[in-house]
Amino acid sequence: MPLEIVTVPCLADNYAYLLRDAATGKVALVDAPEAAPIRAALEARGWGLDLVLVTHHHADHVNGVDALRKTFGAKVAGAAADAARLPELDIALHEGDTIAVGDSTGSVLDVSGHTVGHIAFYFPESGALFSADSLMALGCGRLFEGSPEQMWQSLTKMAALPGDTLVYSGHEYAASNARFALAIDPENPALQKRADEINLKVKEGTPTVPVRLDLEQATNPFLRASDPDLKAKLGLSDQQDAQVFAEIRRRKDSF
Repeated sequence: MPLEIVTVPCLADNYAYLLRDAATGKVALVDAPEAAPIRAALEARGWGLDLVLVTHHHADHVNGVDALRKTFGAKVAGAAADAARLPELDIALHEGDTIAVGDSTGSVLDVSGHTVGHIAFYFPESGALFSADSLMALGCGRLFEGSPEQMWQSLTKMAALPGDTLVYSGHEYAASNARFALAIDPENPALQKRADEINLKVKEGTPTVPVRLDLEQATNPFLRASDPDLKAKLGLSDQQDAQVFAEIRRRKDSF
């Protein structure tokens, strides 16, 4: 049975996600930007909190972890490779490990690039990928620590998942990402349509995530660094995929 997933807006533009397994009543949280809205969402539903899944060490993803752990007695899971920078871990994870939320099992993916040690969580039965600041709606995280080659490898890994996978990312950046994507690929009809849909959602105050992975593959320029058509538009037909990705990321950084 698929997990029940609740999106919890936090801070100015962050998202946290509650995952509930109906069969057991177990509840997990992906990232904790701040405690108050997450606690309110749990209390409104009468839920406890059994597990916090941490994607990476940035403060806007971990600020609420210790307070929620204290309130609910939740265990905390995160990347073993980044344990020194994360809240104290009860469960240290490596790529290829699995993590259980009741009867639902997720896989751990190393998606380093935005940070080294960034992980994502993929729950195949629910068709859900929690990618935080690695793969975002029409974008990807800025490369604070990893190399372009490393980030391209991470994006390629996620892009290989089934097309109907829903991507739950860590921020509401879709509108600004859409403006950049249109600046470098203005005649892409799928992108034009998606930008209109994003602008409408933002106007209505509706989250633009999750989004289907196959829609990301068709419109997200950072996933299309291997696309001959986009390479040609950028004047980079003779470049390797990772080099094209690096140039797209460079242009976005100065956009």
